[in-house]
Amino acid sequence: MTVFALEKDILFPPVSLADENGILAVGGDLSVERLLEAYKNGIFPWFSEKDPIIWWSPNPRFVLYPDEIKISKSMRQVLNRKVFDITYDKAFDEVIDACSKIERPLQDGTWITDEMISSYKELHKLGYAHSVETWQNGNLVGGLYGLSMGKMFFGESMFAKVSNASKAAFVELTKKLQKKAFTLIDCQVYTKHLESLGAKTLSRDEFVTALHENLEKPTILGSWHEL
Repeated sequence: MTVFALEKDILFPPVSLADENGILAVGGDLSVERLLEAYKNGIFPWFSEKDPIIWWSPNPRFVLYPDEIKISKSMRQVLNRKVFDITYDKAFDEVIDACSKIERPLQDGTWITDEMISSYKELHKLGYAHSVETWQNGNLVGGLYGLSMGKMFFGESMFAKVSNASKAAFVELTKKLQKKAFTLIDCQVYTKHLESLGAKTLSRDEFVTALHENLEKPTILGSWHEL
């Protein structure tokens, strides 16, 4: 299977041409225009600091339907006790910076490079990228960020400095998305953590169909702070 080399033109090959690992193309840049075009087609960048930009469209795709979120009894107790305060788009820069620095098992370095941070901060200014923050005693202890287009939320990364902080952010996000009639969260690739919350796999074809249906709906641009 051929892996395509991207040029200056903001064009991607059909996702059906991705290799067996889900790699579709390499190269190009992380301009906001290219990133938006990628997400619209079910493609996302993921690469290590020393690698070229690698564009992925895995098969199967890991997703979560907001109305199928699984909340454990212990997590419900955490939420009911209001251990955390949850906000939206109050500290996007701090969240993405923390996601890039948090140590993760079996991961050497970060895939959230300086260039990627800069691009997603620009997407946040344009109203596409959003953060969910978890606070405890006035301190930022967890959170996540991603993109919103149509009625899709594309999750990118999360971090936690204390137990349950990122999970609380994710659960509260699903509640907000349900209220706003979002139907799908793109989790990209399998993680045991997200599986425990109800995420499942879709074939690439099923994902692309759902993606296009959701992108026909209007995008809620701007801050979600008061949404």
